Amino acid sequence: MPKKLIQRFMPKPETLRDHKYLRVFGKLLHKPNLWALNRKSAPGAFAVGLFVAWIPMPFQMVVAAGFAILFNVNLPVAVALVWITNPLTMPIMFYGAYLLGAKIIGHRAQAFQFEATWAWIEASLSTIGPPFLVGCLVLGIVSALIGYIVIKSMWRYSILFKWQKRKGQ
Repeated sequence: MPKKLIQRFMPKPETLRDHKYLRVFGKLLHKPNLWALNRKSAPGAFAVGLFVAWIPMPFQMVVAAGFAILFNVNLPVAVALVWITNPLTMPIMFYGAYLLGAKIIGHRAQAFQFEATWAWIEASLSTIGPPFLVGCLVLGIVSALIGYIVIKSMWRYSILFKWQKRKGQ
């Protein structure tokens, strides 16, 4: 069950191999396990994708692909999961990360007005930057662990279910 569900949402290998930003990996993209969807590569890919989704930077897909290659997990799943952070979800997710980080390091969360300028980002790094980055790191680690455990458990239970079904026949 998890394999069919995951495969339905996975991008095609050709699409990712031909992506202009992923071409930097060259022949590394030809490793067979990067494209295999099995009980070992899927949970790791979920962990990589969910962790990278919390990294506040552009080109998250390239970072996810690099980690997928490094850890030899399913590349399409890892890359697809970074799309969780998109222009619609990013403000909510990152504001939550800021609030969590402020609570963890003992800062009082302060009100701020976001501006999409480099000057605002530079000025804000010293005030809201540390709690924001701590929150992103914590949420990245926690979501990676949860994703890994959930997918590994789903895979295990689907195999057990198939075995039980075969025994009953």
